Amino acid sequence: MKPQSYEAVIGSGLLSSAAQEVVAALGHASSRGQCFVVTAPPVRKHWEKELLESLKKAEIKFHVLEMRDGERHKNLSTVEDLAAQMVKLGADRGSFVIALGGGVVGDVSGMLASIYMRGIHYVQLPTTFLAQVDASVGGKTGVNLASGKNLLGTFHQPRLVLADTATLETLPEREYRSGLYEALKCGVIRNAAIFEFMEKERDRVLTRDPEVLEWLITECIRVKAEVVEADERENDLRRILNFGHTIGHALEAETSYRYFLHGEAVAWGMVAASMIAAAMQKTSPATAQRIIASVLAYAPLPKVEVRSKNIARRILSDKKTTNGVAHFVLPSEIGKVQISSDVPQKAVLQAVDELRYLSRA
Repeated sequence: MKPQSYEAVIGSGLLSSAAQEVVAALGHASSRGQCFVVTAPPVRKHWEKELLESLKKAEIKFHVLEMRDGERHKNLSTVEDLAAQMVKLGADRGSFVIALGGGVVGDVSGMLASIYMRGIHYVQLPTTFLAQVDASVGGKTGVNLASGKNLLGTFHQPRLVLADTATLETLPEREYRSGLYEALKCGVIRNAAIFEFMEKERDRVLTRDPEVLEWLITECIRVKAEVVEADERENDLRRILNFGHTIGHALEAETSYRYFLHGEAVAWGMVAASMIAAAMQKTSPATAQRIIASVLAYAPLPKVEVRSKNIARRILSDKKTTNGVAHFVLPSEIGKVQISSDVPQKAVLQAVDELRYLSRA
């Protein structure tokens, strides 16, 4: 069965007409049910007004639910708190959720919508670059446990993704760069043109050139859409989207989700995966070095100050580990990767040791 289709609309200033897109996507459900906008304080400060004015004009009944900001609040407690608020406000099976925020808000909102009364509609309005190129598309929802990232989750496709590039204007520099690594990932795993563009046009990317942003977001969403359409529930092809995530997730969990932004951890994970691929002769040293150099070109990245053995232990509890065997996504060439289940622990330990050294350089 193919995943439910939906539109991903990309452009500047879309929040002011968001309600029109919501009505088009949900039809009568948008007027019959209550709308619950889930957001976080930093996003609410800058972008709530435009969305709410749009909803008012469309005569959509809405409530705003605020969750605490940050990866450490991406947990079941937050989902339960939001669901309890919805019950008090009279939410029923005809209600729907709008996620206004970054990847954490999107993941939590998606999971909330997927399990509230066994599933209600939701819409993604991603406001970070990382969420616009990756987290908002594909229907993965999830929350973290202390032992690992996204260990609890569901597949629940949104009815609409609305990526307003204007929201990136207020994004802090560190948050913006964090998202760029997911775009690089798309280039490594499937579309070499993205990677090559980011190599050559670094200055235009870093200055947030609107034309560049729209092209990058569109191409990255196209990559993810193609992969998800072929493999919605990560049985095979979709696993390539995890490039950099095996070690990246372990870095996040080991530092209690307080030290690395998600994209930063994935960046170090991509560097480590490239080192491992070269060491195992699954790619050429030149290709590995090219990937590493491109990642570091968009630095600075936080230092890696964790024990290699702890990362290896974390990987064993990762959701990508099956029957005690960790699956790594390793680059073969730019635009092509392979899933490997034969990575020796020694290679992982050595790669993390090298990350520590490299991050201090």
